[in-house]
Amino acid sequence: MSETAPSQVKHVKEEMLTMDAGEMRCEASSSPTPDPSCAIRAPIGLLAELTHRCPLQCPYCSNPLELEKVNTELTTEEWQKVMRQAAQLGILQVHLSGGEPTARRDLEEIVKTASEAGLYTNLITAAVLLKRDRLEKLKECGLDHVQISIQDVDTAAENADRIAGYKGGSEKKKIVAGWVRELGLPLTINAPIHRHNIHSVEAIINYAVELGAGRVEIAHVQYYAWALKNRASLMPTREAFMEAARIVERERERLKGVIVIDAVVPDYYAKFPKPCMGGWGRGIINITPSGRVLPCHAAESITHLEFDNVRDKPLGEIWLNGSAFQKYRGTSWMKEPCRSCPRREIDFGGCRCQAFALTGDAANTDPACSLSPLHLDWAKVADVESHQSPPAFVYRRPGGATPKPAVEKTPVPSDA
Repeated sequence: MSETAPSQVKHVKEEMLTMDAGEMRCEASSSPTPDPSCAIRAPIGLLAELTHRCPLQCPYCSNPLELEKVNTELTTEEWQKVMRQAAQLGILQVHLSGGEPTARRDLEEIVKTASEAGLYTNLITAAVLLKRDRLEKLKECGLDHVQISIQDVDTAAENADRIAGYKGGSEKKKIVAGWVRELGLPLTINAPIHRHNIHSVEAIINYAVELGAGRVEIAHVQYYAWALKNRASLMPTREAFMEAARIVERERERLKGVIVIDAVVPDYYAKFPKPCMGGWGRGIINITPSGRVLPCHAAESITHLEFDNVRDKPLGEIWLNGSAFQKYRGTSWMKEPCRSCPRREIDFGGCRCQAFALTGDAANTDPACSLSPLHLDWAKVADVESHQSPPAFVYRRPGGATPKPAVEKTPVPSDA
């Protein structure tokens, strides 16, 4: 286990959320022979998917195609145990996500336990279910940071609500962002970018500044899970992406010292793949609502992998010895051209889930890489789809039907 004490990392600040927690020590004699290219370090962050319940119906939803049911979710006590084990493991940050994490009535108890264990707590929320008094309680329980997703700026609320399939969502998000800042909590704005809002990139950045955010994420949609079903509707043109990239670089310079601007490139227009999760099994742990422990949030799409559950094994044991984590950790699993590529420890061959989805073999080179034999065909698909008239969204709801925009939403059940 890491010797980093939880009390030593509680002071982690918003701008320090990519710290290395240090090398781990493993005494287990039963450990598989490690990949010599990969020293196993304590993970930096835990993505805790508290529930898959969500009032929004986003067509780019990154949750798995098969959502986990409420009656399979970890209990309050089980999540509290996870938080304590995470701190013992040396994790610095816990990102409380979903679905919509505020759908759980016990969120305050989970936050309090995480905070007491020394974890930096970040609430990733759509914000539409939050009330001010609950946000105040969450802060009292130790909440450190809030991240709110938006679909467009407030002056384009109709478009934002259409994308999310939730009437009145844009207005509520603005209100909650105001509460966050009034309470003195740091705020990040996350904006998934695609064909239907890429024209608003500059306005979104300025809107984040107006809301008092310290960070804005211009997060181009990644096309797997539910987003793959909507690729033809969501894919922007290369020209639109390049213009958005120029805007991001210009605004980074103009707003230096005012707001941090992060940007995630769409894989279909990249020369090299992104180092997904900083490399498989290197820095991030994802736990599903039912307790399955994953190297990344989409890992269950790789059908031959088996995942351990925190109900059955300690989190540290799973991180060190879990077969799913071992499978693509390091570089020894790589095929050519990745095996001999000088970038193999920079991007780690790209996204394993995307490689599996598009080639049938998770060990193949991610087609996002220009060295992949599929790269040109892949890029051609994006070019063709992005220039065609976009089909209607397949919304993330039973049956995928188009929601009726005039109908106000009923809050999702909040049973823990």
